[in-house]
Amino acid sequence: MTVTWRRQGDAGLVELANPPVNAMGLAVRQGLMDAVKWAENEPGLWRVIVSGQGRAFAAGGDAREFDGDPVPPHLPDVLDAIESSTVPWIAAAHGVALGGGAELMFACRYRIAAPGTNIGLPEVTLGVVPGAGGTQRLPRLVGLGGALDLISSGKPVSATDAHEMGLVDAVADDPVAHAMALDMALVRDRPVLSTLDGPASDDDAVETARATAHKRMRGQIAPQRAIDLVALSARAPFRDALAQERATFVELRTTDQARALRHIFFAERAAKAPGWLDAEPRPVDRAAVVGGGTMGAGIAYALLLAGIDVTLLETDADGVARAKANIGRTMDQSAKRGLLSGEKRGRIEAALTVTDDYGAAAEADLAIEAAFESMDVKKAVFGRLEKALPTDAVLATNTSYLDVNEIAAGLADPSRLVGLHFFAPAHIMKLLEIVQGDETSHHALATGFALAKRLRKVPVLSGVCDGFIGNRILARYREAADTLLMDGTNPWELDEAMVAFGYAMGPYEAQDLSGLDIAHANRQRQAATRDPNRRYIPIGDRMVAEGRLGKKVGVGWYRYPGGGGKVVDPLIEDLVREEAHFAKVERRAFTDDEIRRRLVLAMINEAADILAEGIAQSAADIDLVTVFGYGFPRWRGGLMHHADTLGADCIVADLRTLEAEDPIVWKPSAALVACAEQGIRLADYRSDR
Repeated sequence: MTVTWRRQGDAGLVELANPPVNAMGLAVRQGLMDAVKWAENEPGLWRVIVSGQGRAFAAGGDAREFDGDPVPPHLPDVLDAIESSTVPWIAAAHGVALGGGAELMFACRYRIAAPGTNIGLPEVTLGVVPGAGGTQRLPRLVGLGGALDLISSGKPVSATDAHEMGLVDAVADDPVAHAMALDMALVRDRPVLSTLDGPASDDDAVETARATAHKRMRGQIAPQRAIDLVALSARAPFRDALAQERATFVELRTTDQARALRHIFFAERAAKAPGWLDAEPRPVDRAAVVGGGTMGAGIAYALLLAGIDVTLLETDADGVARAKANIGRTMDQSAKRGLLSGEKRGRIEAALTVTDDYGAAAEADLAIEAAFESMDVKKAVFGRLEKALPTDAVLATNTSYLDVNEIAAGLADPSRLVGLHFFAPAHIMKLLEIVQGDETSHHALATGFALAKRLRKVPVLSGVCDGFIGNRILARYREAADTLLMDGTNPWELDEAMVAFGYAMGPYEAQDLSGLDIAHANRQRQAATRDPNRRYIPIGDRMVAEGRLGKKVGVGWYRYPGGGGKVVDPLIEDLVREEAHFAKVERRAFTDDEIRRRLVLAMINEAADILAEGIAQSAADIDLVTVFGYGFPRWRGGLMHHADTLGADCIVADLRTLEAEDPIVWKPSAALVACAEQGIRLADYRSDR
């Protein structure tokens, strides 16, 4: 049974039993309704204590039901029955109480949480609003401002914070025992939330919430609709507002945004080692990281946070000093944000060794190379690691572009090498591309996936190609942007168009932050193998030649006076016009829609090739890479999900139109053509490679 109940003295003990997180699907809703009826008919029962088995109280509704028609009993009706029961219900929560689980707590007469419990209403992150009274009961419990913060952000609060704001009545190590000991007169006399007056109006709080949601969740519908509903709690009767909440929930659950957010939600949870990978991973207690720059220091810090001892290796004493400074700054930033206590920092520092002596890593289970992006440098590093580390240690490269097979070929045992492509900042960014070379052993691959799980990363398996999945798509995105730049736009027009699409920043602001010299070095590396018939845009090379390397030097595509925010630089327009004149390009204006169409089509076409070549295992994997590594708007579901909303037939038709302009760049991918001809989605496409 998904809900059980039994009597203990004058108490009814109701327990949710729907592992792993007690999602409130149909069986749980029906079970709760049956439990209400049981309690109503049980003589001498003075209280009902509802709790959850396993690691959670209840983690919301079952999102898998959202694609079908709602099936009764609906959660609002279940919670109304609990709230209006003649036997008072008490919530005894632990682990998480999210979404419908939190709304279940609000419907109870008294709420208790164990320390460490997280309570929240994350519905807006799935493109909907709370649908079972959350937008109306919570404001009556904690006030308008507190409810706006919780509901419009979707972020949970801890049990301690929930207690301070009045969301829970008590924090106890054993919530059920605490509920059993309560004076029932205290509980019985409390009014249920639906009978209370709404909170006081606060127009300033509402407008602040709107502005914050617009900034943090640009382009998303649900946060603003949720704010409307919370504001309604101060103006409308409870039942009228509850009906409006339910209507909004039902409306939003079938929107493209909600479907996209559900898709990426399930794709993230499905991200794990492939089923065919049956090897045991190597346990990693000690790791070596080579390179103490920004990336290496970030990787080392991520490992340390996961409880892994780290030896951070550099080339000389100066490198050691820089590495110590880099990781120190990273810890300082975490401490400033309240994410690193002094005690925890002490433990991390005790687990870290920074040295130029490779012998100090002699007991490492895993080594991750994060050195300069040069094949010669990386081969030299692995030569030293091979000599210093145990022969069964797993070796990993963090290369962003280079051929993993060529790196592995320099090893006595190439099967030891796996690609682990982290994204900066490595201790924050969730994506980890795990690159399988031709000789990579299943043991090394399994170790990579196990490490990703330990670091709480989203792992995506990639084959070997230049740039793997993400950077290969990024290269086409930037190429399309540079072509538009040469042919008639300017950087800020391109950036603004893509911010309107849903990116946090456009391609040129992003390049200013990463440094124009990085992309330049990669273009130089590719020069010898570049297709001579493919159009090449030299504007970026000129920028580097003139020292415009980005924000770190105060000038790139934009100017950054005093190291502050970006300012449009009119000199860029002159520079671009000069380059267009040299190339004999007749420039023209492009609309924002044209800009977005070309940039997105370029990415989709390249991603489809990646899928056809078997570099990515599925369209969903590409969605994860683009969302978690490259800022593609989550509410569009990732690049390939967005492509499927457009339709392969429409995409191919658009590419055919552009192909007449440049047949090399815009030739439609075979995967897209196949999907269009067969009438299937990219999500259902399977490569035969």
